[in-house]
Amino acid sequence: MAELGVIGLRVLSLLGLLVVAAALLTWLERRLLGLWQDRYGPNRVGPFGILQVVADMLKLLGKHEFVPPFADRPVFVLAPAIALVMVLLTFVIVPFTPAFPLVDLNIGLLFFLAMTSLGVYGILLGGYASNNKYALLGALRSAAQTLSYEVFMGLSLLGVVLQTGSFSLGRIVEAQQELWFCVPQFLGMLLFLIAGIAQSHRLPFDLPEAEHELTAGFHTEYSGMKFGMFFLAEYLGVILVSSLMTTLFFGGWLGPVLPGWLWFVLKTGVFVVLFVLMRAALPRPRYDQLMRFGWKCLLPLALLNLIVTGWVLL
Repeated sequence: MAELGVIGLRVLSLLGLLVVAAALLTWLERRLLGLWQDRYGPNRVGPFGILQVVADMLKLLGKHEFVPPFADRPVFVLAPAIALVMVLLTFVIVPFTPAFPLVDLNIGLLFFLAMTSLGVYGILLGGYASNNKYALLGALRSAAQTLSYEVFMGLSLLGVVLQTGSFSLGRIVEAQQELWFCVPQFLGMLLFLIAGIAQSHRLPFDLPEAEHELTAGFHTEYSGMKFGMFFLAEYLGVILVSSLMTTLFFGGWLGPVLPGWLWFVLKTGVFVVLFVLMRAALPRPRYDQLMRFGWKCLLPLALLNLIVTGWVLL
C-alpha cells in the first residue's frame, strides 16, 4: 500500500508539473512572439503579464459548455479527453532523471509511437462529431498528416535503436555518455524534429487548423473547457517532442556540474523556444506541398539514414 501511495504521489506531481508548464508555455510563447515581431506581448495582468495565464484559465472555466444541437454529443464530449489523455500517458516513460521515469519500459519508444498514433483519434472524432464541414476537413487533414509523418518519425528513430540495441529511453540516455547521438545521427535528429512538428500540428505544419482556410479546423465547434483540453494537449505535445529530442539525441539528463534534472529542463527549454521561433518566422505551406515534402523528400532521407547506420555498424 505504501508503494502504491508513492506511485500515486509521483503521478499527481508529474500531472501538476505538466499542467503548470503548459500554462506557462502559453505566456512564454506570447512574450517571445512579441519580442521577435517587435510588438507588445501580454504586459498588463501581473508582472510581465504572467497572470494573463490565470485570467485565460478563469475565462475558459467560466464559459458556458455549449454542445451544438447538430453534433454527436457523446463523441463530441469524449474527443478532447482522448487527445489529452494520450499525450499525458506518453510522459510516464520520459526519463527526466535516472530515478524519475514513472515507468522504465523496455519498449519505451514503441509505447511513444503507439500513444501518438492513438492521439489522432481524438482530433478525428472531434471533427467528425462536430457535423461541420470545416471541422471534418481539418480532422481528415490531421489524420492524413499524422499517419504520413509517423512513418518518417519511426524510421528516423531506428538509427538510434541500432546504435543502442534497446528501445528503452533510459538505456538510450546512458548510451550517450561518451557522445550525444545528435552527432552520428544528425540526419535522423532533423527528420525526427520535422516529424515532431507535424505530429504536434504546430506552425508551419498547422494545416488541420488553418484559420484562413478552415475557420479553426477540427475544433471549430468547441468552446469552454473542451476547447481548453485540445489547447492543453497541443502545448503538452510541444513539451513532449522537446523532451524526446533531449532524451534521444542530446544526452537527456547528462551534463557536468549541474543536477541532472536541471540539464534536462534547460535542453528541453531550448527546443521549446525553437518551436516558438518557427511560429514567428516560417510561413504555412499548402497541404499538397506538405504531403509531397514528406513522401518524396523525408522518406528517402529516413531510409538512407537507416541504411548508412546499419552499414557503418556492420
